[in-house]
Parts: sequence; structure tokens; C-alpha cells
Amino acid sequence: MPPVKREFRPSPKATTSPPSPPAEAITETDLAALELADQLHSAAIHLLRRLRVRDRESGVGPAQLSALSVLVFGAPKSLGELADAEQVRPPTMSRIVAGLQRSGFVRRFATEDGRRIRLEATPKGVSLMWEARERRVNSLATAVAGLPEPARQQLHQAVRQLQQVIRDL
Repeated sequence: MPPVKREFRPSPKATTSPPSPPAEAITETDLAALELADQLHSAAIHLLRRLRVRDRESGVGPAQLSALSVLVFGAPKSLGELADAEQVRPPTMSRIVAGLQRSGFVRRFATEDGRRIRLEATPKGVSLMWEARERRVNSLATAVAGLPEPARQQLHQAVRQLQQVIRDL
């Protein structure tokens, strides 16, 4: 992927945050890190979009699959916790969960004290998510298998470094 040539400017929202350092204070290392971060951001988005195409085979929409994945690969959650995890408002999540319940992918259960409702994936929901994950991973594995061995080793090392970057965010 060719490097992206952009001038980095603060977004309109950023005007309330501390001012950016003057252009002459930004080092070449900072610019290189910004350029690499921009390329990584773009690559991550494109990778997810390409793999998400395989999710259409599940017959479930992306918002429902995303919410279900939080419950399957995470843990049971309240509606509010699930809304927070998916960065949507509770009424939106309520509609998403209602669809998942109608399809038999999620069930509601009361907590021990009976004051709160928790959501958990049903066996049918767990199965759906593992099948979707398998399709995405197989698609990615096919692409990786086409790389020469030295490139695969570089990619393996890059994934380790990326995991460290993610932990540091």
C-alpha cells in the first residue's frame, strides 16, 4: 500500500483541546509515526471491510453480529453495558437485542438479586458467531498462504508488534 501523503491538521472537535505544537516543533520521527499510524488505520479499516463481506453469508445484519460477538467472545452483559461496548444509545441496542432474541441468538435472564436483566448468547448464537469467525479467518488464511515464507514471517512479527500497540492504547 503506498504511503498516504497528507497534512495532519486537528479536527474541528480538537479546537477545544490544547493547541498543537508549532510545525517546526514536530520532528521527523513524529511525522513518520503519524504517517505509519495513518497507514495502519487505513489498512485495518480495509481489512475489516473485506472480511466483513463474508458475514453476509450468516443472514444477520452487521449491527446484530457485532453485538452478538460482544456476548459470545466476551461475557453476559446488561443492555447498558452492551450499548456502551457497541458505542450506541440504549434504545438502539434495545432494538438490536430484540431482533437477536426473535432469531433465538440471545436470551435475557435475571440476576441473582432479581433487580437487573443480563443478556447472554444462546447456543444457536454462539454457533453462528463461531461459523462467521471461521469464514473470516479462512478467507484471511487463504490470502496469507499466498505470501512467500519470508513475508509470512514478517507479518507474524508485525502482528506481535501490533498486539503490543493495542495493549498500549
